[in-house]
Amino acid sequence: MSDRRDRIAGSLLGTAVGDALGLPREGLSPGRAHRMFGGDLQHALLFGRGMVSDDTEHTCFVAQALLSADGDLDRFASALAWKLRLWMLGLPAGVGLGTARAIAKLWLGFGPSTSGVYSAGNGPAMRAAIIGVSCASEPDMCRAFVRTASRITHTDDRAARAAHLVAFAAAYAATRSPSDVDPLGFLRAAADEVVEDDQELGAIVDTMREHLRRGAGIREFAAALGQEDGVTGYAYHSVPIALYGWLTNPTDFRAAVSEVVRLGGDADTTGAIVGGIVGAGVGASGIPSEWTDGLCEWPRSVAWLDALADRLARWSPVGGADGAPGREVPLFWPALVPRNLLFLAVVLGHGFRRLLPPYGERGPPSVPSPVTGASQ
Repeated sequence: MSDRRDRIAGSLLGTAVGDALGLPREGLSPGRAHRMFGGDLQHALLFGRGMVSDDTEHTCFVAQALLSADGDLDRFASALAWKLRLWMLGLPAGVGLGTARAIAKLWLGFGPSTSGVYSAGNGPAMRAAIIGVSCASEPDMCRAFVRTASRITHTDDRAARAAHLVAFAAAYAATRSPSDVDPLGFLRAAADEVVEDDQELGAIVDTMREHLRRGAGIREFAAALGQEDGVTGYAYHSVPIALYGWLTNPTDFRAAVSEVVRLGGDADTTGAIVGGIVGAGVGASGIPSEWTDGLCEWPRSVAWLDALADRLARWSPVGGADGAPGREVPLFWPALVPRNLLFLAVVLGHGFRRLLPPYGERGPPSVPSPVTGASQ
């Protein structure tokens, strides 16, 4: 139980840390991000502290919905749908277009099985690692929970398949020592489990395999996918790059997250995805303490995430949890609106800061770039 709890906590905290570290760099090219923040990856959102975005919030929604469902997929879908509806009322600073349209449909009376929109964004993938690590012992239930969570917002099979790939990776990482991760063995298993007849994803996996065999760095792999100027929010861009960061650094959380976040683009989501996977492998104890201590969050604080990990560690994907089944971890929800207003002010400040030097290769932006939620 203690190892399972540490892996779950590692995935939750890893998601939050990767999200917070990547957030200031979202939308920037690697060169511009380096000029603004330097090469050493540290929290840079709020006076040397970090805050999380929708990537971590949605991961928490999924974790709480798993607890509410107690093994029932319909209850899981209903709980997650209501969390998404209420999240919009809290004035979140950034919402991806696909997710926003799906939540609007939920409020208009569509059920969770019909609310999704046709989009291949990485929204489902950003919240999938916690399903993988929590359901590692039940692959069929893992697959079903991922599919259900994906379809609430995204109906494109590519979004669901990318989310399944993230969950499969997190389950793989959570069930072995980080030093026992076999990158090529994982890709063989993933091809059988997830890729199936998807030619586009199959070609990407082949490219990943070829780069791994010759020891290519992540920048070279990103360039092979056309992502050298920043990673897009397309699920078949962000997920393979996050996976490559994990497979080349399965024992080193700092290196894995740093290499992925430094690629720029949708850096908070790629950081959250790789953090959730590597965290599932190394556990909470394998995450640098200065990165967890640097999180400036409330009410979803580090202590609250630890409590959520405790509850999930006693939860079973087939129902019948030992410790208070069906009970979520209480959250002081009145704090969410003022927290979100502060977050909005901070990200707007970062957006206007981008109008100032140092500029990247292409000069100053014409308008402040959005800092969060552009692609999900």
